[in-house]
Amino acid sequence: MKKLLLLAALCVPSAAFCNVQHSITSSVKLESLSAATSADKIGSSYSISGNNVTTVDSNSAATIGGFGTTSSGVPSISFPSSSQSVSGEAFSYSTSYLEGDATSGSAVTVGQVGNFSDLTSTSAGSVGTAAVTLDNHTMTLTGGTGTGVVLTGQFVTDLTVD
Repeated sequence: MKKLLLLAALCVPSAAFCNVQHSITSSVKLESLSAATSADKIGSSYSISGNNVTTVDSNSAATIGGFGTTSSGVPSISFPSSSQSVSGEAFSYSTSYLEGDATSGSAVTVGQVGNFSDLTSTSAGSVGTAAVTLDNHTMTLTGGTGTGVVLTGQFVTDLTVD
């Protein structure tokens, strides 16, 4: 009898656990870019170095030169004259100057080049005849006559079985 109960227990159908999930997603996006300007201004720099050299500026003062008053963000510069301190001895002398960008008094108009070393300017986009349609997971993206237009279409199908 015990054997019959064990056999009967093994023959009882068990419940099937099965999770099925299915999803379909479609999306479209039409984007028109806005006007933008980006500028990087470079500053002025001056350096001088030397060995066994005498430097004198225009005022006959022993000096190494440098920046003076600033106008529109750019400083004036004075360069000294130089001479060998002791004739016949080894000497070295080096000077460098980078003039920075002047500060603009007004905004830059699109299409014009401003006085900055690195300038990017873009005009606003226009949609024109650009169009997107989505019908029963069928999408149509048409660039048309627009400028600065970004069209994005996406179709996603997910299926999960546990």
